[in-house]
Amino acid sequence: MNFKNIIKGIPFLTLALFLSCTAKKRINSTDDSTISKNKKWSERMALTLMKQYPEAYQLDDKKEPKWDYVHGLVMTGFEGLYDKTKDQKYYDYVKGYADATIDENGKIPSYKFDNYNIDMIEAGNILFDLYDKTQDKKYLTAMQILRSQLDVQPRTSEGGFWHKKIYPNQMWLDGLFMGAPFYAHYTAKYENGKKLDDVALQFEIIQKHLVDSKTGLLYHGWDESKQMPWANKTTGTSPNFWSRSLGWYVMALVDVLDYFPKDHPKRAELISYLNSNSKAIAKFQDPSGLWYQVTDKGNQGGNYLEATGSAMFVYAFAKGANKGYLPKEYKNLAEKGFDGLINNLVKISPDGLVTITQACAVAGLGGTPYRDGSFEYYVNEKKKDNDPKATGPFILAALELNK
Repeated sequence: MNFKNIIKGIPFLTLALFLSCTAKKRINSTDDSTISKNKKWSERMALTLMKQYPEAYQLDDKKEPKWDYVHGLVMTGFEGLYDKTKDQKYYDYVKGYADATIDENGKIPSYKFDNYNIDMIEAGNILFDLYDKTQDKKYLTAMQILRSQLDVQPRTSEGGFWHKKIYPNQMWLDGLFMGAPFYAHYTAKYENGKKLDDVALQFEIIQKHLVDSKTGLLYHGWDESKQMPWANKTTGTSPNFWSRSLGWYVMALVDVLDYFPKDHPKRAELISYLNSNSKAIAKFQDPSGLWYQVTDKGNQGGNYLEATGSAMFVYAFAKGANKGYLPKEYKNLAEKGFDGLINNLVKISPDGLVTITQACAVAGLGGTPYRDGSFEYYVNEKKKDNDPKATGPFILAALELNK
């Protein structure tokens, strides 16, 4: 036996063993961190967000805790996921957001009451369940503060909530999702439903002033004073139909109906609104299953198949059909829409991370710099991958469809 050759070979053997172990470790760590394609889409999206944003307040690339509707929207999806899977990490993620943004006395440091911003009510939706589970008074106090904003929120002459103090006399479709589900839930749970008529009134005013007689679609905004440069001087409506705003509105309808008892006189009215709006929206579903950014303009120059509005329509159609508010064929339209999202707008990384593309990051009316509500304005607003206004409804839609 040639010991000299054996001794010479030891360093190479050691190196080979080291490389072999390292490779095994790397494979194992990849396995641990890869999101399985066998999981439901709701979990795949949620796990993606948890990897990208270890703390829930970091969603939307925030650097410090901020009370915001986009977080509330996504956390509602996580609450639904916890209800379905009973996996503690989803509940903890939601609770982590609430605890990062609410102090021990129930105050919300980043929330400015005097702005009368209806957007700020939305994240309150996650607090009902947290309070029920923990009985921690800070969650109840935070809900009471948000509820008290609605008592003094400025209103139109007919009683519709202004969108914000800085947008006087204006109602936007977005605002119905931001305020109405929380308002309905709170009054049903803690006030014996005494304000449900006021909740319904918000939708009645929208239906009265924002419906286009030709398409059946709702305009994005309405200025009662007709003073805003974007407002039609006769009707007060903004000039175009924006899919996300319509998405906010139909989501608001399917969510508030959870809190209207079957014998409530306004319940049938709200269901009729959901049906008329869904019928109008369904007419504009593209063969791909998706909807365009400007709903009725198809592939007119610059218009594009947009993720947030499409995901919101899918959720509203699926939940509406599941609850019996909408005819069963809307479940099929929702399935087609969800498949359209997966086939056209969703990308999967090698480690299983889910990315939704073609999501409009933000759009509004008026303000500074001025937003005129034109077709060109909507199609040129920036897009953002995995914008929370896409990921939240995607999780909710996936849960309704059990995809």
